[in-house]
This record gives sequence, structure tokens and C-alpha cells, in this order.
Amino acid sequence: MKKTELLVPVGNKDCLLAAIHNGADAVYLGGKKFGARAFANNFTNEEIVEAIRICHLYGVKIYVTVNTMIYNEEIEESLKYLNFLYENNVDAVIMQDLGLINLTRKEIPNLEIHVSTQAHNHNNPGISYYKDIGCKRVVFDRESSLEEINNINIPIEKEIFVYGALCICYSGNCLFSALNGGRSANRGMCVGSCRLPYKLFKNNEIKDEGYLLSTKDLNTLNYLKEILDSKIDSLKIEGRMKSKEYVAVVTRTYRRLIDAYYNNKDMILTKEELKNLLVTYNREYTKGYLFKSDNIINSKTSNHQGILIGQVIKVNNKKITIKLEEDIHQYDAIRFDKINEGTYINSLYNSKGLLVSSISKNNICEIDNKTNLKEKDLLGSKVLKTISFLLNKELNNINEKKINIEMNFKAHLNTNIELIIKDEVNSIKIKGIKPEMAKNSPIDKNSIIKQLSKLGNTPFTISKLNIEIDNNIFINIKDLNELRRTAINKLIEIRKGFPKKNNIHIPKIIPCPNNKTKISILVRNEEQLNIAINNNIDIIYTPNENLYNKYKNKCNIYLRLERVNKKYKEYHNERLLCTELGSIINYKNNNIIHSDYYLNSINDYTIDSLSKLNVSSITLSIEANLNTLKNIMYKNKSEIIVYGTIECMIIKNNIFNIKDELCYLKDYLNQKYLVQYTNGYTHIFNHEPINLLNNLTNLKGFGTYRIELLDEDSKKTQSIINKLKDML
Repeated sequence: MKKTELLVPVGNKDCLLAAIHNGADAVYLGGKKFGARAFANNFTNEEIVEAIRICHLYGVKIYVTVNTMIYNEEIEESLKYLNFLYENNVDAVIMQDLGLINLTRKEIPNLEIHVSTQAHNHNNPGISYYKDIGCKRVVFDRESSLEEINNINIPIEKEIFVYGALCICYSGNCLFSALNGGRSANRGMCVGSCRLPYKLFKNNEIKDEGYLLSTKDLNTLNYLKEILDSKIDSLKIEGRMKSKEYVAVVTRTYRRLIDAYYNNKDMILTKEELKNLLVTYNREYTKGYLFKSDNIINSKTSNHQGILIGQVIKVNNKKITIKLEEDIHQYDAIRFDKINEGTYINSLYNSKGLLVSSISKNNICEIDNKTNLKEKDLLGSKVLKTISFLLNKELNNINEKKINIEMNFKAHLNTNIELIIKDEVNSIKIKGIKPEMAKNSPIDKNSIIKQLSKLGNTPFTISKLNIEIDNNIFINIKDLNELRRTAINKLIEIRKGFPKKNNIHIPKIIPCPNNKTKISILVRNEEQLNIAINNNIDIIYTPNENLYNKYKNKCNIYLRLERVNKKYKEYHNERLLCTELGSIINYKNNNIIHSDYYLNSINDYTIDSLSKLNVSSITLSIEANLNTLKNIMYKNKSEIIVYGTIECMIIKNNIFNIKDELCYLKDYLNQKYLVQYTNGYTHIFNHEPINLLNNLTNLKGFGTYRIELLDEDSKKTQSIINKLKDML
């Protein structure tokens, strides 16, 4: 029976060892480039080779993330990197970029590809495309429910997140960081805009404030049986930027419950396990969209919460006195909930003022007031333990994983001694010297067992040892030891794997001749639409289907489709602006298709891949910088947005309970972000439009230049159109 895989994040070697020795079936990690966690420690190429060999030695699979958008100028380097991973026996790569995926399938056909959640995997048509081009697995978006995932009927491996941090926006669709922090989340450099405080206004009145976009952490341990019953192929823990202690405690907890499932035992999470998980890292827990929860926001804080251990009952300029509800130990870390500040406990005092190493619950403790905190700020504050010294000490005392092997030893007079070692896959046979008749003391089975069992620091343990020997023979102990060492070393090398060779080449992009430059405009109301018609705009887009149907026979208008699609309407002989891959696959054969910037198209190989799907115009990502845009060769097939208020986020459900009212968020800089709710999704727009109209002399040769309108009136719309026409 194929068992569900437990897939664990590792940000460095310490985390790697913690994952392996606490029961991971597979790990995922990133290199120094092309990974969606650019600010994790990550691994050098040399460290990746070492990690692959260590993982394979212990029978653990290893996947490497190459899950960012790739610029044209990075294609050659990224493909060489992928080939390096393949030649060094990585088990799979996790990828986002559509163009690079197709190029990799062609140039490194035997490299297993898992399609990242950054690719917005959520429906049958999109997933079928990846299966058809030879990808092995898809990682579903965190917004899909388990029921929806089970209803996906494509014969491809399914991977889901089961624990750790959540993004509030659909993965691969968040532009908040790029637009406001100058760092692209789709390039692995998210600034965490969702973890900042905001104020919510409705009709210009403040209705709420706090960490309104900050999600709780996903925890599915209480629903693990239902997940395992669903035959999901891989359960993924989030956390490549987390500590080795986090990796250890989450891995061992999931490992125990998964093993209990397959051994038909009760799958009950203990109170101690839950406490250990909470103190290691949590922002409070949610069962997430996987189980249709609408309670995913922790608006009080975006920090690690730890566990409640007491309350401040007295403060002076030297000491802080705490009434304990849980045990506390010297070198624990705590946070005061009232002021959201923390400290390490370097010195711990009992109620008599004596230095101690620990104090049990229901007692009084004192700690030093290091920063002269005031009574008015601290009295009555809850005290949270955010690091447990004793737990971390236990977690760092690694009980190394051992691999069962079987040994068969034969020794017959005048025949070379023979040792066969078998693991779950491999069989190693080593021959040694020919034994002689014993002159004094013949060797016995116990002596042979003793020498063959000396496995020392190797990862092996003997599950079965068979000895077959003649009577009255002599074998030197050093010959037995040499036989064992040779066999074990050979098994180690075979398990680690041997490099292979694969030749690649980078196909040249031959630019097509430029056609007539076009102007496109996205309109949201009839007033804007009529201005576009009066100005003879070449292409008009609208998300308003009523508006589209009213004008589709009067002008070259396209309907912009939804960004999340589980069920598709029937469209035939229509003009469609598709915002996700599934829509392209579903409608490409009998409609005119353009693709929108939400598909993160940023290189010629992605443009080529979409063109082969009958997409006639490909809108490039708004995250493409000036140099990247200049390097695009297929400019004639490409559309760029030169003006528009961009949607920063799309969020599942009506998280702000918006009705028929003006709604916006205001950040700590007093920047206002319009918020709208339509068709089951919350949309957040940037606080200001992007405007490249003055840079168009540096952006010549593209097929189409787009204006993206939001609430501009006719005068403003006309002014923008005039400016664009003048610059072209």
C-alpha cells in the first residue's frame, strides 16, 4: 500500500537533520536563487549536493524549489541550475514559471516536476495541462477545500499544505509587496504586507483596526484521519524560515499520528504535544479553507503567541512579579501581551528573591526589569512563553534515524567468505579471504556476530543476521572487520547515488516582425466605455458581463474572466481576457483569447507557451522592471500596462463583511487601499496607480499598450488616453 508522504521544510542543514531524524518522508529546500523564500538561509550548490546525499542515505526524498518567475536574462542560468540538480539526483523540483517548466520538460525530460502552489492550481483544466506536459504533481492552493481537491479527477499526484503560515491572498496572485515594498513575492522577496496593522473604513467611518490581513496558522492535526482517508499523496508543512526546533516538533507530531493511522491505532493529539507545538510557534490556529473555515484572521497580533503562563501582579524599577499558571525555567523567553514586548529570562527568582533554575505552576516568580518597564504599562498583562528552554534542549538531543538491514554471512573451508547486506532496495555482496582449518581456537558464530554488528556511526541497524559456517575453521578478526566495512561503505555510496550526465541547450528566440502598435483599455462602467469608443481604442476589456454583452457587436470588446474558476460557463465565439490557466485551456479552441497579467508572464518562453495555446496577446506581469521589458523578444505578442490602479490581492470570501458601501483600508502611512467584494472574493486595490506614460520612449515595440481604469471619470480617462497617444 502506498502511504501518504510527510513533506517537511528545511532552511538549513540543522533543519535538514531535524526533519530526517524526526520522521520526514521527504524534505523541500531552496538554493541561493530562484526560490520563493529568498530570505531563508537556503543552500549553496555544494550544500545541496551534500543534502541530497544525506537524504538519500536515510531513504528520504529531496525536492528543491525553483518556484519564482524567471526573467529572460535568467533563463540560461536557471536551466543550468535545474540540470545541475538533475545530474546530482534530486528527486523533484518545485516550479512556478510556465515557460521554464515547458523548457525543462524538453531539455531535462527525466527531471520530475512538481507544480508550485504559486501557479494557482485549483481546477481541472489547469491541472490537466500540467499533467499532459508531463508534470508529476501539483501543489494545490491553500484556498481549495478537501472536498474540492478530492473532486479533481486528473491522474496526477496531489500535494496540500497541512500546517504552518497561511497567505491571505491566493498564492501567486499577491502584488501587494511588489507595489508597496518594491520586493516581489513572486520572486521570493515578500515584505509581509499582510502582517502589518490597518484601519478599515466604511463610508469614511472607521469600523475596525488591527492586523486585519494577518492570518492564523494552519493546523490540521485534529482532521488528519479525514485527510489520509482522501488519499492525498503528500502532506506539506510550511516553514523554510522557521527554526530547527519548529521543524523537529511539527515533524515528529505528524509522524506519530500518521503512523498511528497506518497501524490502525487511535490518532489522538495529546495535551503535551499541543503545548509543545504552541510554544514553538503559533499565531493561533485555524483549520483553514481546507475544511471550509471562515475564521482565519488573527487581528490582535501577527506575532508568535506561544502559550499563556501567567499574569503580571507587581512591577517596580528592579523586578517584575508574575503569578504562574504554567512552569517556567531559566533561559525561557516570554512576551508581555499588554505591550507586545518580550525578553529572555537570564535570571529567575522565587518568591523569596532567591535565584533558581525553575519554578512550577501556581507559584510566584520574579524576573529582572531590564528596560525599566512601568507599572501602568505592565500591571495585569498576560505573560506568554514564546521559547521553552527545556523543550528546545530535548528537541536538539537528536535520536538519529536508523535503517534496517539484513546480513547473510557464509564461511566454508577453501572458499572465499561472503557477506551479503540488504536494505529495502539494494543488495551488496562482498567476498573476502578463504578460511583455513583452525590450529588452536576455531571461530564461532558469536564472535562473527559481534564483529559484523559493529556498525558504529553508520545509519544502519541489523534487523536480521544469518550465519552459515563450517566447524573448526579460523578467520582473522581484522578480515571480518574489513569485509563489514567494505560492504557497509558500498551500501552507503549506492544509497547516496552517483552523478549522471545530461546535455542541454537553450533554444534561441527569434523575434517576430512588429505589427501596428495597438492601445487597449480596461473599463468598469459605461461612461469609461463610451470614451474608449469615441477615441477609437483598438481593444477594450471589461469585467462587467452585462456591459460586454451590450457592446460586443459594436466594438472590439473582451470580457475579463474571474481569477478563480471551479465551474466554467459556456462561451463560444466570444472574446475573452483570461486571468488564469484553466480558463485558457477551457476556452482556447472556440474563442479569441488574450491572457492577463495575473498569469505572471515575464519571459519569452512563457509567451511562447501561451501562444501555443492559441493565446493571441499575452499581458506581461506588472512586476517586470524596465530592463526585463527591454529584454523581451516577442514584443509583438506582448501587452504591457502603462497606467492603472492594480489589484494587490484577491482573497477568498467576504472577509470585511462588505455590503453596498465604500470600503477601504488605511495603512500606517495613511495610504488608502480600495476594497471591493464581488462573486465570493475580496479585492484590494493599490493606493495609487502605476504610471509609465513618461517612460514609453524606453518601451518601444510592444504589440499593445494598456490603460487599466478603476474609478476615473470621463475627463481623467480622456486625459490618460491623450497622453498615451502622444507618447506613442
